[in-house]
Amino acid sequence: MLLQLFFVLVAIILGARLGGIGLGVMGGIGLAILTFVFGLKPTAPPIDVMLMIAAVISAASAMQAAGGLDYMVKMAEKLLRRNPDRVTILSPLVTYFFTFLAGTGHVAYSVLPVIAEVARETKIRPERPLGIAVIASQQAITASPISAATVALLGLLSGYNITLFDILKVSIPATLIGVIVGAICSMKVGKELMKDEEYLKRIEMKMIEEREVKINEVKDKFKAKISVLIFIAATFLIVLFGSLPSLRPSFDGIALDMPSLIEILMLSAAAIILLVTKTDGIKATQGSVFLAGMQAVIAIFGIAWMGDTFINGNITELTASIKDVVQSMPWLFGLALFVMSILLYSQAATVRAIVPLGIALGISPYMLIALFPAVNGYFFIPNYPTVVAAINFDRTGTTRIGKWVLNHSFMMPGLVATIVSIIVGLLLIQLLF
Repeated sequence: MLLQLFFVLVAIILGARLGGIGLGVMGGIGLAILTFVFGLKPTAPPIDVMLMIAAVISAASAMQAAGGLDYMVKMAEKLLRRNPDRVTILSPLVTYFFTFLAGTGHVAYSVLPVIAEVARETKIRPERPLGIAVIASQQAITASPISAATVALLGLLSGYNITLFDILKVSIPATLIGVIVGAICSMKVGKELMKDEEYLKRIEMKMIEEREVKINEVKDKFKAKISVLIFIAATFLIVLFGSLPSLRPSFDGIALDMPSLIEILMLSAAAIILLVTKTDGIKATQGSVFLAGMQAVIAIFGIAWMGDTFINGNITELTASIKDVVQSMPWLFGLALFVMSILLYSQAATVRAIVPLGIALGISPYMLIALFPAVNGYFFIPNYPTVVAAINFDRTGTTRIGKWVLNHSFMMPGLVATIVSIIVGLLLIQLLF
């Protein structure tokens, strides 16, 4: 088993370094080794999760193509510029809302340069709002009803009669409180901007020019607004049907399952957006949301399939070796989720690969919901795209990777937000269930 685990970890590490679809295709290599070398029987590929992500990304991409995402960024810019002194508190709430609505943290790219410039213009150290804003875009993944991670967790816990609302009523307040606490802790990070040596050095060398960040103009605001409303309506229906199974269509006494429901509603939303706004479907496939989403599909395809096969083939040894420890201290499973998310660079892939082990170990489904934010650990090593983007957008140089790599601008807000989210989640499951 240890040799198999070695090859699984090597596939994950190499895949993360390759980037893009690398994680998914290296999962295929790992699966091939498990199957042909070690003789493990492959499990069924995670088709439902992949199709749900594809459907959600189709709708989000259609909204972006119709100008909906640019419209939301414009609104965010107005909010931040009207309240520049509160940029450290408002910025993470903006990126949290964007991610919560779209189901992917990559939508934060559009608003990060605005955050950096508003902070600089107000003489607030940009590291403060940028660090927690990136973390908020990650935390919101575990609160969004349409994110790949949430639908993956819902699918795995469906056998316990857990509804979407059961997950959201814990994950939304928990992650939101975690983000707010992280923002408050970020308000005094580092020196004041006008005393920062790197910033003063860049000014002296004339490396920083006065220029206004240009946001894409919304050519047709009516179409943009309509696309956002349609997307929000579809998201609302998913939450409604997910929370009240009695409202779903029933066949032979069995309610329509959530994966099918999400796929139907999101594909329909994408079609309605394209038809009503007369948007070119090809344009929807060329945006940043579509590209990021399809990479997630491939990543989950390979990694989750490999992880499922490894766990299923070694379930007896795995449960026997750690069952007593995890059952006596189930919060330790959260540490496993955190560490694996650092390696996998994907909340959804982490959920699909590790949560089945938690279920096999007999961990309460409510405990798994409380530990859900632990899958947001990929800020730990500062090479995730949104982390790199935030560093590059900060022209003052205050948002950076430290001399020791791990002492970077995202470590403190990331750890605070994640730990607080889990603690709040643990308290909420005691009160709500």
